[in-house]
Amino acid sequence: MATIENGRHNDGKESHSGEEHTHGRETHLNGSVVSESESAMATTTAPKDASSESDVEVKEVATVKEETKPKHSQPVNTTEKRILSSVGLMEYILESSVYPREHEQLKELRLETVKDPWNVMMSTPDEARFLQVLLKLMNAKNTMEIGVYTGYSLLATALSIPDDGKIIAMDINRDFLNLGWPSIEKAGVAHKIDFREGPAINTLDVLLGEEKYHNHFDFIFVDADKNNYINYHPRLLQLVRVGGLIAYDNTLWHGSVALSQVQMDEMHLHEIVRYYQPFVVEMNKFLAADSRIDSSLVSIGDGVTLCRRVV
Repeated sequence: MATIENGRHNDGKESHSGEEHTHGRETHLNGSVVSESESAMATTTAPKDASSESDVEVKEVATVKEETKPKHSQPVNTTEKRILSSVGLMEYILESSVYPREHEQLKELRLETVKDPWNVMMSTPDEARFLQVLLKLMNAKNTMEIGVYTGYSLLATALSIPDDGKIIAMDINRDFLNLGWPSIEKAGVAHKIDFREGPAINTLDVLLGEEKYHNHFDFIFVDADKNNYINYHPRLLQLVRVGGLIAYDNTLWHGSVALSQVQMDEMHLHEIVRYYQPFVVEMNKFLAADSRIDSSLVSIGDGVTLCRRVV
C-alpha cells in the first residue's frame, strides 16, 4: 500500500521512513480512494527533467524546504486502495482467489493491521498474493523490502522464499513492525528477516559498500516515499542481479497519474496525493525510458511497476 521512509512513506514504505501523515476525508477517484491517510514525509524533490537516457546517472534531488512540505494531521481509518472501480468485482477476486489461499498468520496480521489508523499503508491482499506467485516462479531466495509498516507484505515474501532465504527489510523505525512481529514469529519465518532501522538511502549506501551485495538480490519491493524512488533506482540496479525484479508500489497513485493539474484542482484531491503525483509521474516516465530494464506497470492494488534488470 502506501509508504515509510524506508518504507511506505519516508525512505521506504510511505509509512516509515520518516514521513508525516495526514488525515481528512477520502475521495473516490475512478474507483480508487484518495485517502488523507497516505503518509508523507517529503525530504527530497524530483528532478525537473529526469533524463530519458538510461545511461545517464541520476543525480540526488535537493532537500525540500520545511515550509514547502505538506502539513498533515490525523490519518483516515480505511484500507481502501484500489484502482478497480467495481466493489463487487474486487470482492469476487479476494473471495475466490486470495482469501482461500491466504496463510493463517497473514490473515491474522491483516485483520490486526486494519485496526491501526494508518492501515492504508498496508499492501492490498490481491497484490501480496500476486507477488507471492512471482516469487515462487522466480525461485527467489535473496530479497529486499523498502518500507515495511506492520509487515504484511514482508510476511507474504517470507512465506514464499525457501527456509534458507533472506530478506533485508528497511524502515525508518520498527514501531509499526512491532505490531506484526508476533504473527511473523508465529508463522516460523522470523529467522529469514534482517531488519535495518533508519533511512533507506543510508542503508542502501551501506549495502553498496559491501561487494557481496552487488548483483545479489533476486527480488526487491519498494513501497516508500515516492519522491525518493528516483534516488533508490540507480542504487537498486547495482544490488539486484541481472534477471532479477524490482517492484515499485503505488505507481498509479490513486489514479491521479492520469489527471492534469487542472483536473486535480477541480476534484479537490488531498494534499498528499497532489504533492506526490508529480514524483510518481516523473518516475513512471523515467522507468519507461530506462534501457537497463524491462518494465510493466500492472493495475493491481494502487499500481505496481515490475522492472526486470536486463544489463
